[in-house]
Amino acid sequence: MNKLALVQMQISSNVSENLAKAEAMVREAAAKGAKIILLPELFESYYFCQLEREEYFSWAHPLEGHPFLSQFQKLAAELRVVLPVSFFEAAGQAYFNSLAMFDADGKQLGVYRKSHIPDGPGYEEKYYFNNGDSGFKTWSTQYGKIGVGICWDQWFPECARIMALKGADLLLYPTAIGSEPAAEVETPNTPDMWQRAMIGHAVSNSCYVGAANRIGQERFESSYCDFYGHSFLSDYRGDKLVEERADFEGVLIAPLDLEAARKFRAGMGFFRDRRPELYKALLTLDGQG
Repeated sequence: MNKLALVQMQISSNVSENLAKAEAMVREAAAKGAKIILLPELFESYYFCQLEREEYFSWAHPLEGHPFLSQFQKLAAELRVVLPVSFFEAAGQAYFNSLAMFDADGKQLGVYRKSHIPDGPGYEEKYYFNNGDSGFKTWSTQYGKIGVGICWDQWFPECARIMALKGADLLLYPTAIGSEPAAEVETPNTPDMWQRAMIGHAVSNSCYVGAANRIGQERFESSYCDFYGHSFLSDYRGDKLVEERADFEGVLIAPLDLEAARKFRAGMGFFRDRRPELYKALLTLDGQG
């Protein structure tokens, strides 16, 4: 039985400090027996998408020769852990919110580019990111088949279902989510709703689902966001195995019994009783095509 670790961390404006903290937490998780370790979304620095500023495009880097991906690739190989790593990708004239998947031998299994891009006060990602063109990914790793979406992807059942159809035993979501700007709306605090959406994916697909979020307040000029943590793992029945509060910084560890999940999934019959021929409306925007 393998263990999963979720890293919940407060992030500063100092990239070197954030990378060092992330590495230290990965090492801590591995020392506690974790074989799969998830870091938050865009953990290298502040969540810059609060505001639209041209200068932040300079934070993006190409996959080839990226300034810190090789650090975590080597770390995965050294510690023999599976390590999905979120990063801001520059690709020609395009920019993506991306994730590189490193297997436990350090091999890069591929890159996923965030498919669903939010656009709202404090989360103005459409200014920065192209729509992802990678398609949804499930990777066969040394510790199981893993699908990874990125933040806003976690609200869409289609994303989870496709990764499950591709064989995922575990769905992971690196995340940066918190309050909305108080100047724009009455500030909601949505961790319960956020978790319910993903727990629904766990139940409907009979697989484990985990999310790693950041914590703390991050300010850009007049804008700020209070990131609410509540990183968690749900099992394949929808029961939360681990969760942490908004002021916790550290690693959350939980066991994974992927074989039990596979047996349960087959017995539930969700994938036996699907009717893909009836779902064509899902391929349209208005349900009428």
